[in-house]
Amino acid sequence: MAAVGAHRPGPLKQQNKAHKGGKHSGASQRRAGGRVSVKAQPRRRLRDLSRVDRRHQALQLRRQRKEAVMAEKRGLGSRDGPPHLVVVVPLHCRAAAQDTLRLLQSQDSALVRMEQGRAGGFALLCPRLKQRWRFVTAQAGDLYTVLDLAKVADSLLFILDPAEGWDDAGEYCLSCLFAQGLPTFALAVPGGTDLPPKKRIDAKKKLSKAIEKRFPEARLFPLNTEQESSLLLRHLSTQKQRHLAFRDRRAHLLAHTAEFVPAQEGDLVGTLKVSGFVRGQSLNVNSLVHIVGHGDFQMSQVDAPPDPLSLNPRVVKGQKRSQDMEVQDDSVNGTDEMEEDVKVLMKADPSKQESLQSEVVPDPMEGEQTWPTEEELQEAEASLKANRRVVKVPKGTSKYQAAWIVDDEEGSEKDDEDDDIDDDMMEEAVSQEGESSGEEEEPAEEECETMTVSECLRDEQYDEKVEEDEEMLERYKQERMDEMFPDEVDTPRDVPARIRFQKYRGLKSFRTSPWDPKENLPRDYARIFQFQDFSRTRKHLFRQIEKEETEGASVGWYVTLHLCNVPLSVMESFKEGKPLVLFSLLPHEQKMSVLNFLVRRHPSHSDPVRAKEELIFHCGFRRFRASPLFSQHTSADKHKLERFLRPDAAMVVTVYAPITFPPASVLLFKQRSNGMHDLIATGSLLSVDPDRIVIKRLVLSGHPFKIFTKMAVVRYMFFNRVQQSLFLICLLC
Repeated sequence: MAAVGAHRPGPLKQQNKAHKGGKHSGASQRRAGGRVSVKAQPRRRLRDLSRVDRRHQALQLRRQRKEAVMAEKRGLGSRDGPPHLVVVVPLHCRAAAQDTLRLLQSQDSALVRMEQGRAGGFALLCPRLKQRWRFVTAQAGDLYTVLDLAKVADSLLFILDPAEGWDDAGEYCLSCLFAQGLPTFALAVPGGTDLPPKKRIDAKKKLSKAIEKRFPEARLFPLNTEQESSLLLRHLSTQKQRHLAFRDRRAHLLAHTAEFVPAQEGDLVGTLKVSGFVRGQSLNVNSLVHIVGHGDFQMSQVDAPPDPLSLNPRVVKGQKRSQDMEVQDDSVNGTDEMEEDVKVLMKADPSKQESLQSEVVPDPMEGEQTWPTEEELQEAEASLKANRRVVKVPKGTSKYQAAWIVDDEEGSEKDDEDDDIDDDMMEEAVSQEGESSGEEEEPAEEECETMTVSECLRDEQYDEKVEEDEEMLERYKQERMDEMFPDEVDTPRDVPARIRFQKYRGLKSFRTSPWDPKENLPRDYARIFQFQDFSRTRKHLFRQIEKEETEGASVGWYVTLHLCNVPLSVMESFKEGKPLVLFSLLPHEQKMSVLNFLVRRHPSHSDPVRAKEELIFHCGFRRFRASPLFSQHTSADKHKLERFLRPDAAMVVTVYAPITFPPASVLLFKQRSNGMHDLIATGSLLSVDPDRIVIKRLVLSGHPFKIFTKMAVVRYMFFNRVQQSLFLICLLC
């Protein structure tokens, strides 16, 4: 049986012509004469790469990314880079933070330098490993300190309790840190050696299970011996760093020392000399600097003093040395010797320095026109006389509504009568209110005179608590009514509807009806700044940061910044132990505009939050207070105002605030009467857009009496004939 083989074409196989794709493309190619455009050449080269070349190109890109990560690891904490900043955060009231710091200080062949003004802060220098660390302690109860230090920290070291992990305060602190942006972290568990071996294993399993929810794939480091502390230090120095976008594009530093020099005019304002290591980007003396929680300031000078945390420090004669470890204090290093070695790096140039102007000074004559001529005035008067029409309208009627009223003598007489009746009723109501208010004031004064005040403090606290509960109950009722009947309003009986709703207009369709964003703007809009194209400006600035090198102090330099016109309260806060965190500002970030944040209600907060209530914002590196507006997050050009912050949907929060280029996280806090702050919402910066239209909608409610095919009779919507006639005119129009 013969085997069946595959068919092979012979030498006379038919060869068909390839499809040319039309004569036009061929004609254009013939006209080009073989010339190829410049833009098409790189694409063809990429398409024509062979399989080996594509694999080689991917290998090169992978190698470049790996080298960049390794260079970042080597630079952090090395001689040429800034010290590795580690913030120690105990997440439980029983967490042994002091034992942890004591173990970290007991490293072999390491030099420890204690810091003045901050309890538990020290620097760890290891010349053998060519690494240096700076440890700063922050209590979980002091939330602002934790958030401010997390903005500039390279790593966070969470101290856990071996039995429970973290308590309620630690859980609240973790929620805020995750919402702001969590840098690189490590988990340490000191203690637990006093437990029996079996209970120790069970406690470790229970803790590992609890950690999986918050920190998946995280590693627990026991911290009871010097060897375990060495492993923790090695892990901190070799792990991959997490990047926070709002700080990677800006120069920032944590103050190591600070000095206040009062001005000649007074002691309340002066020059603040802040020393620290530059991080993130290069620092230019002509740019502005923002001190977190205090405001924006200008720099007059940048100095370069000696590095106090050098890996080869000066050894003071007569200082005791024990084995391989040294403990030095910053006060021992003579400040006079350091001042002699100070070098001036750069001074501010007034022509290139950024201005502190945050608002536009409105000019009332900015929109003035040239004075018209006599001929133009005569033509205007003639046109007015020709088109002038005398119409009797109710009091409070606008020109737009008056243009639609038809001339009718009987109707006008009735309107006049109704208007007179309304005026009389209003006058009587006003007089009655004045008389009733005058009558009620006297008994109130008599009651105040004869009232007996209890001396018990508990009664006063109880009364205050009852008032707060009543206010909260009223807010709950309003939020519930707004949820059940959104935007529905009853027509007031004490005020005419034409006065109450004179700022509103009728829209045929909320989605498709036109609305000019420049119409009837508030006066505050004359003081803010607006970009012609915000996204284009943002891309241009970020492209400059990535490609161009900024002139100034490089990353890793120890510098002293001279900040002008700084209030004395900044120095007092630093002396109290609060961290002093500085960020350089990008162009235009000191100016005021309208910021829109996309936020979600935090599940831990259930109290109603009404619009225009004062809230505390943590936006990127800024912290400020504002009274926001809430609106829906839709893709339309008009957005409906919400009276309360909804718990079940993402909403847009609009405020007047300094310009910040996204991405940037945002946290919203509400202050209680006792001074505590509650986290109510978290999110991110959506846009900087003053033209975003937020519309407040009202739906007039009534009782349907008769319903016809194209119209309906509704009762209890208006309570006088003038309001009904105006409403019918608007409907017919």
